[in-house]
Amino acid sequence: MSDYDFTYYPGCSQSGSAEEYGDSTEAVCKALGIELTELPDWSCCGASSAHMTNDLLSVALPGRDLAEAKKLGRDVLVVCAACYSRMKIAQKRVLEDEELARRVEESVGEDPRFAGQVRHLLDVLVNDYGLARIKERVLLPLEGLKAVPYYGCLLVRPPEVCFCDSVENPTDLDRFLEALGVEVRPWSFKTDCCGGSLSLSRTDVTERLVNKLFTRAEEAGANCIVAACPMCVANLEMRQQPGKFSFKIPHHLPVLYFTELLGLAMTLPGTDRWLKSHIIDPMPLMAETKLMIPS
Repeated sequence: MSDYDFTYYPGCSQSGSAEEYGDSTEAVCKALGIELTELPDWSCCGASSAHMTNDLLSVALPGRDLAEAKKLGRDVLVVCAACYSRMKIAQKRVLEDEELARRVEESVGEDPRFAGQVRHLLDVLVNDYGLARIKERVLLPLEGLKAVPYYGCLLVRPPEVCFCDSVENPTDLDRFLEALGVEVRPWSFKTDCCGGSLSLSRTDVTERLVNKLFTRAEEAGANCIVAACPMCVANLEMRQQPGKFSFKIPHHLPVLYFTELLGLAMTLPGTDRWLKSHIIDPMPLMAETKLMIPS
């Protein structure tokens, strides 16, 4: 039995568009002794459309997963920021509103009032496992990487359900990256929205928001952006490819998951596969910084 034993909610993206996030999560957790038991028969949490269309549905979808987690009796670990937000908000609402909990139970056929903790992996690594121990596991200091940490909206808002130490200027991801040897570049846009929920419906708004993030990251002297949300990463990356929805201003900063960098720093096998999955190719940056990628 591990000291860190969780029910793992992988979410949709980690099995598809962000497979490298899911694979790197499982690899680093295994290497660190964090035991993950996948939630049986899990279903989509409804991000980001359910809460924009139907309030009961927005609680019932993650409520079903909370009901399944309740049977297992362990804290739940989530890596997608959107899934984390939806599950935390749903949990708070059903625990505080008996009528809503009853309606959700009627909808899903099970009691959704899960009283354990819903945790994000970044929170567990920084605040439970500890940065000192993370540092001890670093075999390849990531010197040469100059990153801006990008939290986005959903790791820090709403503050009553999220874990970060500040809504406006969180530092958990900053300190995590520094423990890996990354040079963290200061910038004022770490919690700005990327427009992910408007990615198809209002491309004009998304283009403006994404271009601002890339431009400000470049001005900060960064050579990569590091995130913890598959929706943000997809939105930032996919507009750089030629196509119908591509942006007029190209940017070439790689956008990476914090778990990939942890795996790289620990020299875990599979790192090259994760990095090669990205739309904005990070391999030229790795070659430039002379970081040896384990295969």
